[in-house]
Amino acid sequence: MQTVDIIVIGGGSAGMAAALSAKEQGIDSLLLLERDVELGGILQQCIHNGFGLQVFHEELSGPTFAQRLIDEMKAKDIAYRLQTTVLSIGADKTVTYVNPKEGYVTIQARAIILACGCFERSRGAISIPGTRPKGIYTAGTAQRYLNMENVLVGKRVFILGSGDIGLIMARRMTLEGAEVLGVAEIMPYSNGLMRNIVQCLEDFSIPLYLSHTIIDIQGKEQVEKVVIAKVDADRQVIKGTEKAFAVDTVLLSVGLIPDVNLAKGAGIQIDPFTKGAIVNDHLETTVKGIYACGNGLHVHDLVDFVTLEAKQAGRFAAQDLQETSCEQEMIKVVAAEGLQYVLPQRLNIKSREPVVFSFRVRQPHKRCVIECLDQDEVICTQQMRYALPAEMQRLTLRPEQLQKIHANVRIRVRDL
Repeated sequence: MQTVDIIVIGGGSAGMAAALSAKEQGIDSLLLLERDVELGGILQQCIHNGFGLQVFHEELSGPTFAQRLIDEMKAKDIAYRLQTTVLSIGADKTVTYVNPKEGYVTIQARAIILACGCFERSRGAISIPGTRPKGIYTAGTAQRYLNMENVLVGKRVFILGSGDIGLIMARRMTLEGAEVLGVAEIMPYSNGLMRNIVQCLEDFSIPLYLSHTIIDIQGKEQVEKVVIAKVDADRQVIKGTEKAFAVDTVLLSVGLIPDVNLAKGAGIQIDPFTKGAIVNDHLETTVKGIYACGNGLHVHDLVDFVTLEAKQAGRFAAQDLQETSCEQEMIKVVAAEGLQYVLPQRLNIKSREPVVFSFRVRQPHKRCVIECLDQDEVICTQQMRYALPAEMQRLTLRPEQLQKIHANVRIRVRDL
């Protein structure tokens, strides 16, 4: 059986960044496995700009961002397999995969990095009532049809959910001649970045219906009508607030879920809120030697943050292979008042380098402070002009601050 030091599963921005980072740390025995026909993942269909400011310090389109990483992969001679489906990960870090050229293969790894990405919630996942005609797509599927297959899926469109892909597709379809009649969002605030609200909706006078949801889809062969209604604080429909729109297409931008099928099969513990793996400050999962990063760990709002996180995963995986294990004293990290979640969920307080926490707030805040506490003692703070659920926040804890921790870490948000 062939043995490699590190296997990276996933060839999007996270997988490529993790592989490149491990290579920079001196790991030459690397193999990246990608199920698609090309590297780049979702970036290949994201032809709009806005990528690269954090990583490359210039504004790029999705395919250009991906090509930068692909070129680096080739320049550093990192081995990869395309059209390769990973079937399972064994407890001993064996990876079994299949592809058209090699057939069925089992390979032994010393470490594994999961960069499997995420998938979109479908209509079935949110139980929209009504008939089942043609013309209902996830926003990402419509994006792929339009940007990669040159197929416009509809001419009169309504969008459910204000996630970034849905907002971007509202603009994209408008530019291609479709009429977007509106975007409904069940929450009282948008789940997309503010820049996308402005550039994709307001600039094109597309209405955003906050605290609204679809209550009916009508049509026999093709979507003919969509009915929305306002919801109360408990997300219950308020009778008498119905609005009907004559449309031929409904796009769903109702959230992303990390792909953790392989992680579950490997016995990795899953966080009930993020739906991704539970990790420590080295992005190592609850199974030693298996790491996770990117949207397969938790859903990010910027590809740049995916890439930066994946670079950490590659570096940590390489260092952990090369160094003698230092003493570890793991403690829990808890998302306290006002936070949806926080990563990492476990922390080695004897860590010798800064720890970056990633988290999201539960609701919008203006003039607030993020606090990291050891029981009731504040270890560090970060003041913010605002904090939105749509935007992932980050807080860095320095090694000297880690030394002050004796119990579980709590991170919270507090209004000023």
